[in-house]
Amino acid sequence: MTSVVTAGGISVTIRGAVVGESETVLDRLASDGVPSSLASRNAKLWGPDAAPLAARRLGWLGLPGTSLSLPARLAGPAEEFRGAGLDRIVVAGAGGPAIAAEAVHRTAARTGPDAELVVLDTTDPHEVSGVLSGDLGRTVVVVVGDDVEARSLRRVFGRAFSEAGLSRAELARRFVLVDEPGSEAERAARDVGHHFVEAETDVDGRFGALGVRALVPAALAGTDVAALLDEADRLAGALRQPYDNPALALGAALASSALGGRDKLVLADHGSGLHGFPAWAEQLVAGALGKDGRGLLPVVVESVDSPGFDLTGDVRRVILGRRPDEPGPGREAGVSVAGPLGAQFLLWDYAVAVAARVIGVDPFAEPDTGESRDSTAALLRSEEGTAPTVVRRPPALVSDAVEVHAPEEALRGAKTLGEALETFLEDVPDGGYLAVLAYLDRSGEAAAAGLRPLLAARGAGLRRNPVPVTFGWGPRYLHATGQYHKGGPRNGMFLQVTGAVTTDVPVPGRPFTLGELQLAQAFGDQRVLRSLGLPAFRLHLRDRAEGLAQLIEALS
Repeated sequence: MTSVVTAGGISVTIRGAVVGESETVLDRLASDGVPSSLASRNAKLWGPDAAPLAARRLGWLGLPGTSLSLPARLAGPAEEFRGAGLDRIVVAGAGGPAIAAEAVHRTAARTGPDAELVVLDTTDPHEVSGVLSGDLGRTVVVVVGDDVEARSLRRVFGRAFSEAGLSRAELARRFVLVDEPGSEAERAARDVGHHFVEAETDVDGRFGALGVRALVPAALAGTDVAALLDEADRLAGALRQPYDNPALALGAALASSALGGRDKLVLADHGSGLHGFPAWAEQLVAGALGKDGRGLLPVVVESVDSPGFDLTGDVRRVILGRRPDEPGPGREAGVSVAGPLGAQFLLWDYAVAVAARVIGVDPFAEPDTGESRDSTAALLRSEEGTAPTVVRRPPALVSDAVEVHAPEEALRGAKTLGEALETFLEDVPDGGYLAVLAYLDRSGEAAAAGLRPLLAARGAGLRRNPVPVTFGWGPRYLHATGQYHKGGPRNGMFLQVTGAVTTDVPVPGRPFTLGELQLAQAFGDQRVLRSLGLPAFRLHLRDRAEGLAQLIEALS
């Protein structure tokens, strides 16, 4: 059985038993008038408790129209940058906007000069040092929001520009601050002379891929914003429809998966051309739905041929792009989605909002994200919790360049790195998952992402049912899947990977370095996870290159 729903350039195909399950939910959504209510921005759709926040968070529905003014608003700064030869745009920020900006730049069409875009949503001193060693003479820094990463990076780049010989006035014009009106960022921009761009007050970062926070850096890097928004606008007209509405169909499929116990949403790209989009969808699905012990865990795999795409009882598979011509036994995906990037952003925003109503969670609340942030701040303030103390804690096992930090009982007598990793995989609870959280250099140590398929393959060989394995860069995941890890079902196991810092970066005006902040973020999140009764262990690489190679060898 196959159902295909097409509108506005988007096609959602649902196959097999998923059709019946999702149609039951779809009929209920239609009879409840959800499509017209959501299109009319009815804040009561998620219940009375959620209504006050929802009333301030539904602006994403109008972004295909309201964001059209952005190129004109950026005309002055863009012309200034072009005239000065500033064609290297560095994004300093975190969360959905940074991930969306990266996907837009890698996927969308360009207009005019094509600038370089570097997304720096990290506190890793090696990664930041690599960006600082680039051509600062042609660099503009777009600071999005006011989280600890954005504030720290703004200070770091300010000093770097000053040391490069820029005058105070020249330095000030190298920054574009993006935040809500009345924010600290606006006050700083006014006082110092930075460029400032107002962000929407009724759109949060998670649902804001078509908003100012994501599109400012992408537009400055040459993205054809109008074309992207036109793609979304072509879908917008179908969102009021109870039927022939692909976003409603996808939302029903997501919701029925969660209700039916298939709470692992495995995402595989197959020729979609949407580079970087799965990471954005991951942060949306996990953050909007993972709370109150419920939700869908997105598991992004490398392809339909990768370990982890296997069909098991708790998995719903979604293909981005076209379905493989030769699926083969057991390879039939339940859902496939195709269409252009702008429309995909709006499609998934709508589908996830709909699924949240059915599941019974508030899609806009983030009740658990503040715990790790507060824990990090406490560690940075505490003498006994400083980064050097964390590093000196004795490991349970040392294997050449890799330290294993875990309780002795968790290792169950393991003597080698390979044995320790297998023990962790064996102890993932039935119906649970393993999350690899790498506080490393996303650029220079990109090979760390290869740990995900290796662990998934090893888990499949050890257990009757394969273990879903996710991978996240720290601290990026804190703003993405971090909400699900702490607010979703309590069935995860967490394996952090940290690395020795050989080139640290001081944060001007602060009593810590980026390396100390990064380790405090890792240790702070681990502390919160353990306080919830969740197993959280750490692998520390004494030498990053050697340790990473050793991990890969132990799993190969």
